[in-house]
Amino acid sequence: MVPQWVIEKKRDGGILDEAEIRAFIEGFTAGTIPEYQMAALAMAIYFKGMTDEETAILTDAMMRSGDLISFDGWPRPTADKHSTGGIGDKISLMLAPLAAAAGLAVPMISGRGLGITGGTLDKLESIPGYDTRLSVGRFKAVIESVGCSIIGQTDRLAPADKKLYALRDVTGTVPSIPLITASIMSKKLAEGAESLVFDVKCGRAAFMRTPEKARALAESLTRVGRALGRKTDALITDMDQPLGRTAGNAVEVNEAVETLKGGGPADTRALTLELTAMMTVLGGIYPDRETAKTALARLLDNGAACEVFRRMVEAQGGDPAFIDDPSALPQPGCTVELPSPRAGTVEAVDAQIIGRIVLQLGGGRQAVTDTIDPAAGIDRLVQRGERVEKGQPLMRLLAKDRATIEPHLAAATQAITF
Repeated sequence: MVPQWVIEKKRDGGILDEAEIRAFIEGFTAGTIPEYQMAALAMAIYFKGMTDEETAILTDAMMRSGDLISFDGWPRPTADKHSTGGIGDKISLMLAPLAAAAGLAVPMISGRGLGITGGTLDKLESIPGYDTRLSVGRFKAVIESVGCSIIGQTDRLAPADKKLYALRDVTGTVPSIPLITASIMSKKLAEGAESLVFDVKCGRAAFMRTPEKARALAESLTRVGRALGRKTDALITDMDQPLGRTAGNAVEVNEAVETLKGGGPADTRALTLELTAMMTVLGGIYPDRETAKTALARLLDNGAACEVFRRMVEAQGGDPAFIDDPSALPQPGCTVELPSPRAGTVEAVDAQIIGRIVLQLGGGRQAVTDTIDPAAGIDRLVQRGERVEKGQPLMRLLAKDRATIEPHLAAATQAITF
């Protein structure tokens, strides 16, 4: 296999065969194919696309570039969920323990924040002592004893994806559906789950801005997953508005606990139930989604899901005191309520503006080396359709001091449309 011939073939719109794709990924992972040739192939894929068969082979090759976790022979069916990311998206924190309470085993390998999008690992690391860096053996032991575990990607899990993603980020090839599909699926398949559900966000604060692009990605993910022997399903969900009433890290953990106790915002609870229902139906726990949602709602309301979450936190070294006492989570040095400039009904809350504010308050990273302030963020956020009076708080901004908050008050007001 001559790398430049493969690049030329894709550049000219040709279909790559299995041997060409596998050899290219193996060479790139081993370092015998240089980054500039991988970047050239990525750009050719960006412009010329890939067939479903090519994308499935690329995904499988990237998955097999490192370790594979196996749950063969386990008594519980295994399932997981992946979200393409959004503002206030804390669903994984409720979904994993809820699915485990229903009888699934949930091996969840999650990521950190990307741009203005918060990451599940960053949220979990706001819990004192919680360890996201478990070995594969410890990861499986927690799942066996608790039913679920959420950790970060190891260096040996789909290393080809880790190398390729870094290249795509600096070569303008991130928004390619075949490359996005292979990136997501290679990690998820390597973790060993039999069933996969995808939450594809769509809107101004999502990577997929239009319904057409979101649908194309959702269909690509589900088709490739099925081609590689997994049961898959997907939802396209709104990311014009933030999800729930919080955006940040510790504040989202607190909202997740409220939801696990049977409360929480209606939209957060509804999406948790919908996605978990899809997982449990694929896993054979319930016969259909309506039956599943009814049963899962009981597991939220009777505390069973919250108990699984408590046990997961303890099993991964965390102090579960915050479940009963929210003040045990990191607290901001300053909080500022934003009064409504007028009376009216909230027509929209701009998720992109909210995400950018949270980032600048310290709740995200502007550079890879930045340290997140786990207490920074926004809470008590109004939602679409609510009536507010003049002077009533629209949200509360949280940061280390007032000087950090002040520059963002005007933008926060502009995030709300009446």
